[in-house]
Amino acid sequence: MLEEVKQGLARPELLQVADAVARDKSIDREIVVQAMEQAIQTASRRKYGQELDIRAEIDRSTGEIRLNRVRHVVEEVDDDATQLGLEAALGWDPEAKIGTEVTEALPPIDLGRVAAQAAKQVIAQRVREAERAQQYEEYKDRAGEIVNGLVKRTEYGNVVVDLGRGEAILRRDESLPRETFRNGDRVRALIYEVKEETRGPQIFLTRTRPELMSKLFRQEVPEIYDGIIEIKSVARDPGSRAKIAVLSNDSSIDPVGACVGMRGSRVQAVVNELQGEKIDIIQWNLDPATFIVNALAPAEVTKVVLDEEQSRIEVVVPDEQLSLAIGRRGQNVRLASNLTGWEIDIMTEAQESERRNEEVAASTEVFMEHLNVDDVIAHLLVTEGFTDVEAVAFVPIEELAEIEGFDETLASELRERAQKYLLERDAEMAAKGKELGVTDAVSALKGVRPAMIIPLGENNVKTLDDLADLASDELRELVGEANLSADEANDIIMAARAHWFDDDDVSVTSSDSEENK
Repeated sequence: MLEEVKQGLARPELLQVADAVARDKSIDREIVVQAMEQAIQTASRRKYGQELDIRAEIDRSTGEIRLNRVRHVVEEVDDDATQLGLEAALGWDPEAKIGTEVTEALPPIDLGRVAAQAAKQVIAQRVREAERAQQYEEYKDRAGEIVNGLVKRTEYGNVVVDLGRGEAILRRDESLPRETFRNGDRVRALIYEVKEETRGPQIFLTRTRPELMSKLFRQEVPEIYDGIIEIKSVARDPGSRAKIAVLSNDSSIDPVGACVGMRGSRVQAVVNELQGEKIDIIQWNLDPATFIVNALAPAEVTKVVLDEEQSRIEVVVPDEQLSLAIGRRGQNVRLASNLTGWEIDIMTEAQESERRNEEVAASTEVFMEHLNVDDVIAHLLVTEGFTDVEAVAFVPIEELAEIEGFDETLASELRERAQKYLLERDAEMAAKGKELGVTDAVSALKGVRPAMIIPLGENNVKTLDDLADLASDELRELVGEANLSADEANDIIMAARAHWFDDDDVSVTSSDSEENK
């Protein structure tokens, strides 16, 4: 290519070179021809003068090179090199007028060694830019796709992978632990990001992310590819263990069995690709409790207690199953939590029984103290599911009377004692709140319960503005998260902020009135 440019001849060999470069670099032939034209223009300016506007054109059919000096027709000439007055322009072109261009043909040039080298660099630069643009266009929409490549080299622990039409980077933290590569090794990975940078497009690969496992199962299991089986979630401890939850949209097909395959052939193919990573295939279930129990396999679960508001679940397992449920270094419960999106607390049956006994004893003591009853009646209330005085104060008398050994007279008396205690407690808390400086506006705010007033006052939250400045998590922490949900906290804070907007309305109305006067 250099020789043809250097000779500056009108020969079809230029076009043959452009075709060869375009095929070799997988870019458009027109880009190569334009690069040649720019190189010839650069070299021509070195000979005729850098200040001139010289344009080169290569005939796309014959390869002929034409050089032209271009000048703009203007009323007043400021630059003789690139501008021409109308009178002088008419001597070149009778149809010239202000705003048009006048071209002057220049003879072909023979490039010297320095000029030819500069031309070669210009062409090479343009071809590289075209390659980068082509590579970015090809890969920019392929994030989330599995690709195969060969290891080209290793740089500071990062592996450069040749994808055939471009290079990608597999960073050390996106590789499996203890995984090593040598030049020429085959690599199968997921494209997770494509960036366009000045040095060219950067294609980033991963072998650790859950999406890779989903894609591998999609390739190995036809039912997933066809949409009969759906992958609901994946959790991975890369290189060690993983859990994948699947659901069948066809009741006649077992999703777990289909993913395992005959004699485990399908799952084993994925395991082999991920360097022996153990995979638990879990059947997804709409019921959170059932799904979580499945996710904790192979451990057996005897009881679960859900807290949907906090997305937490308490799981009770037999004493001998505790280590299996938790897993080595907490791996099993951690993966199950990531898979389901729930925080999982695991305890043994003995621990659950001990805690239950402590809760029963505490509730019994509360009823004995605040309702002034003996331990038998208090224990009966606890056994029936009553945990606090509020529950007794507002339950229908008929429901209380249905407890074995109770009648309507006893039920009515218990409810009256409970309501009396609550009134006295609320009055005491309100008085204590006033002593602490909590305003009546805060106490009367919708959603603020008497039990919250004292903790608010003790933490210097005394006015509506103090309360309005809090975030919901701060408010819940002050009054005890168990006593207030996130939604309730948000409602209270928004109610406390309402007077800000009321004040704005008043100020706007006042200003409007002044203007009307």
